[in-house]
Amino acid sequence: MVARPSLNAAVARALARSRAVVLVGPRQSGKTTLARHFLSAESSRYFDLENPLDVSRLAEPYSTLSRLEGLVVIDEVQRRPGLFPTLRALMDRSDAPGQYLLLGSASPALLRQAGESLLGRIEVVEVQGFDLTEVCPAERSWDAARADSLWVRGGFPRAFLAGSDADSLAWRRQAIASHAEVDLPQLGIGIAAPAMLRFWRMLAHVHGNVWSAADPARSLGVSEPTVRRYLDALTQTLMVRQLQPWHENLAKRQVKSPKVYFRDSGLLHAMLDVGTLPDLLAHPRCGASWEGHALEQVLRLAKPEQAYFWATHQGAELDLLMIQGDRRIGVEFKRSDAPTVTKSMRIAIDDLQLDALYVVHPGRHRYELAAGIEAVPLWSALTPP
Repeated sequence: MVARPSLNAAVARALARSRAVVLVGPRQSGKTTLARHFLSAESSRYFDLENPLDVSRLAEPYSTLSRLEGLVVIDEVQRRPGLFPTLRALMDRSDAPGQYLLLGSASPALLRQAGESLLGRIEVVEVQGFDLTEVCPAERSWDAARADSLWVRGGFPRAFLAGSDADSLAWRRQAIASHAEVDLPQLGIGIAAPAMLRFWRMLAHVHGNVWSAADPARSLGVSEPTVRRYLDALTQTLMVRQLQPWHENLAKRQVKSPKVYFRDSGLLHAMLDVGTLPDLLAHPRCGASWEGHALEQVLRLAKPEQAYFWATHQGAELDLLMIQGDRRIGVEFKRSDAPTVTKSMRIAIDDLQLDALYVVHPGRHRYELAAGIEAVPLWSALTPP
C-alpha cells in the first residue's frame, strides 16, 4: 500500500468546515480507499450505490438517512442524482459540518447537481492517482526506480502497484476500454466507444501540443464541434487536461488555443503501446511524455490559484505560468541533465514580468542558470527551496 497523508488531511480539513465533501476523480483512483479511512465499509452509514443491497436500503432516502448520526458515506453518488435535494434538506436541519462524504466519478452532471442543490454546503476534493510525494515520501531517501515507475506506469494504484510492467500495461488497457464503453455512458456522455477510442489514441500523438480540431475531425470523418465534444468529455472526466493560454495586451500575436495533456502518463503510454522504461526512452514521444508528467506533478504539488501556458506567433513560449496572489512564476520543462538559458526564457521574463523562472529537469542538481532563472530537478519539488 501507498500512504496518502496529504490527501487524508485535505479531506479531514474539508469535513471539519463543510457540511458535505464530494470526492471526484476517475474510477480506480483511490476514492473508496480514502473514504474507508473515515468510515468502515461495514458500517450501516456506508452506502455503495453499485451494490444492489445498498440501493434497496436507500429506496426511501429521507427516512433512511434522517435516522443516521455521524458521518455518512455515499459511494458512486452520481448514480442517484435525485439524492441531492434530499441531502440538502437533511443538511439544513443542522449547522454541524462533516456529515456527508460523497464519492463519484468526475462528471459534469454530478458537479452541476451538487452545485445547484448543495450550493454553500459542499466542498469538492479532487482525487487523482499517486503523485511523487506519495511514492517517494519525505521519510524515505529519493528512490529513482519508484519515480521512474510512476512515470512509466502512471499513478492509478492498480497500475503502479502491479506485479510487473506487463500486468500494469494490461490493467491500463482494460481501464481505457472500460472508460469508453462503460463509464462515459453511465455519466450521461453519449459517445460511441469505437469513435472515442480512436480519438483518444489520436490524442496520444499530440500530447503536449497546442490543440487543433482540424486533423482529428478529418481523420474521424466528423465535424470539428463533434471532436471538440470528445475532447471536453475526456477533460470533464479528468483524463485529459486542457491547459489554457495566457493572454495579455502585449504588442505580439499570442496563441489562443489550449495545450492538451494526458493527466496520467501511464494511460498515455498504454495508448502509445509503451510498457517499459527502455521502450519509453527509445520512443519519439519520450520528451513530450516527460514534460506532461512533470507538469502534472508540479501542478499537484504547487496547487497554484491559476495555471496557463504562454506562446506567441513569433516563437516565444513558456510551458507553465502559475499565478499565486500577485506573484507570477514561470516553469519550463527540459528533459536534459544540463538545461541552458534560451532566448524564449528571457522574453518570457520580460514580457510576463515573472517573479521567478524555474527550469525543471530530470537531473540531480539544483543551480542558478542566470539572474532570476534556476534549474530545478523534478525530485527537489518534494522539498521547499
